[in-house]
Amino acid sequence: MSKESRSGAQLENGASYDVVVLGAGAAGLSAAVFAALEGARVLLVERTEFLGGTSALSAATTWVPNTRFRDELGAKDSEETVLAFLDRAVGNRAPRALREAFVKRGPGAIHRLEDETNVRFRGRPFHPDYLFELEGSTAFGRALEPVPFDGALLGDDLKLVRPPIPEFTILGGMQIDRDDIAHLLKMKKSLRSLAYSIRIVARYCLRKWAHGRDTRLLMGNALIGRFLYEARKRGVEIVTQTKTTGLTPLGEGAYRLTLEQGGQSFDITATKGVVLASGGFARHPVKRQTMMPAPTPRVSPAAPGHTGELHDIVLGLGAHYSDSAAQPCYWAPVSIRKRADGTEAAFPHFVLDRSKPGIISVGRDGKRFVNESRSYHEFVSAMYAADKDGSHIPTFLIADAAAARKYGMGMIHPGTKDFGPFIAEDYLTEGRDLSDLAAQLGIDGTNLSATVARFNEMAKQGVDQDFHRGETVYERANGDATHGGPNPTLRPIGKGPYYAVKLYPGDIGAAQGLVTDENARLLTENGAVIDGLYAAGADMNSIMGGVYPGPGITIGPGIVFGSIAATHAAQRKTAHTDRMAS
Repeated sequence: MSKESRSGAQLENGASYDVVVLGAGAAGLSAAVFAALEGARVLLVERTEFLGGTSALSAATTWVPNTRFRDELGAKDSEETVLAFLDRAVGNRAPRALREAFVKRGPGAIHRLEDETNVRFRGRPFHPDYLFELEGSTAFGRALEPVPFDGALLGDDLKLVRPPIPEFTILGGMQIDRDDIAHLLKMKKSLRSLAYSIRIVARYCLRKWAHGRDTRLLMGNALIGRFLYEARKRGVEIVTQTKTTGLTPLGEGAYRLTLEQGGQSFDITATKGVVLASGGFARHPVKRQTMMPAPTPRVSPAAPGHTGELHDIVLGLGAHYSDSAAQPCYWAPVSIRKRADGTEAAFPHFVLDRSKPGIISVGRDGKRFVNESRSYHEFVSAMYAADKDGSHIPTFLIADAAAARKYGMGMIHPGTKDFGPFIAEDYLTEGRDLSDLAAQLGIDGTNLSATVARFNEMAKQGVDQDFHRGETVYERANGDATHGGPNPTLRPIGKGPYYAVKLYPGDIGAAQGLVTDENARLLTENGAVIDGLYAAGADMNSIMGGVYPGPGITIGPGIVFGSIAATHAAQRKTAHTDRMAS
């Protein structure tokens, strides 16, 4: 590790850097690494005690089309096909020029990481776009995932990686991915899966005993661990628990930054540029109320650092928000449960339960209102569209006994036998029949019974005439092909008792952000470049325009535009930098 690299270290008043990156999620770490690859002296500033932001908590799927993994997997794709797909999905909700920059420059960014750093990805033979009904979609080749990483290589820096959501781990902190889950669910039926499961659990126990936490980093933790390892190797200076309180232009794209750390204030200089990657506006106390739909989500499964304070500063320097996004945020339905330590867990319901056979969702009127197998973003968008004075917030996820036990419901893992603790904590509601369940939930019991009766008739035929559930490749992938029916997402609601979990809107990342050009430079309302100021990740207005075309459409552009911003800044030639050099 470079001796110049620091973490949580004391800032030096008056220090000068080529590039300063504000925020250490995937986009910020990408910017820091790419600036360092260009030979820049880089400071990475993180407001919280952990690095990784929401990216560290996620699966870290990275949507970047037409990389070398496309050819390795045998996928047929092209720039023209991707852009046509995005045109159909996004339309005029975001500038096409930014989509073009992403599609053209994305593969190069991924390949440079692969060839010159320790950041590694892999493709999956099946990982379909969400809007699979649109021409130009594909079942594989675009969505990448980070290769697992040995966190022990980070040494003491392992403690800087934001831990995963506890409810997404098992055995007190063991990270598991889709391959692990498949074996764990089959370990009673397959000797191979049993051996696999015993092996990974035993190794986890040894790692936790030696290091105090799991060092087999998967998904988001793997991505952040790999970026952190590379940033250290490249000499990036890192400070945590440090707040930016001022940003003063010095001319020619240079800035003086005022930073607060440990109760002290420090002034530093960025001679070539400042990259904002602080995670967006969504936890800003005022903007959360004014920019999100009503009712404002009371919980978020996202990381806590995206306060929007930096936005207040750069808005004062002439930056502005876009107002064309379909949604201000990207959404996931969440269920809420109080943890033993008193904190509140907001569990995002991505794919594990909503589209499984024997499960439906209804509003307070007892009626279905959405295709449950659509993406998590579309599901919450439908909640808001249907909601009238609390009619669909919360929404009720309802399962028969067999489905609840086989597939789980939110924080209730598949195969759970004892639902008692979840019922006692009011996380799960149990009804001996549909009328009893409806009465306890305060929903229309007559309508619920009628809804289930109609759903059951459609499920027998495998065709959802009301909402077309299970008609696309993506939707069917989230069902259960082993249940034996004609549609993997449908089967009749069977015998009770019946169970319900309340679902609320949860924001997982900002879609509405600061307007930039294709080099990630901030723009004023009249289209002028704000020299030396850049944005990436959720600080930058999403190139997807509040639409969710496929898995990883936040992290993929975040990494790519982090690379674009950092490379552009690091390569700038200014009289200010020439004076500093002399």
